[in-house]
Amino acid sequence: MGIIAWIIIGLLAGAIAKALMPGKDPGGVIVTMLIGIAGGLLGGWLGKVVFGVDSIDGFFELSTWIAAIAGSLILLLLYRLLVGNRHSRRHA
Repeated sequence: MGIIAWIIIGLLAGAIAKALMPGKDPGGVIVTMLIGIAGGLLGGWLGKVVFGVDSIDGFFELSTWIAAIAGSLILLLLYRLLVGNRHSRRHA
């Protein structure tokens, strides 16, 4: 896949992940895109390690989108765990 495909997948996967996990999350379009791209890489890596499959096949493959969205959800969850604890300590 080319860089443009990664950007599009990142933007859409990040937006879908934010829609599935509503709440206070970082940034705007650029941060959403970066979360989606990093989530795609994380999801692809986890698919290879856990299931032994190459889950990042191509732009129109369902496995690519599932891996990118799942990885983005994991990154959003980790962000909330790390930053949520930091914010609760400041206000306590």
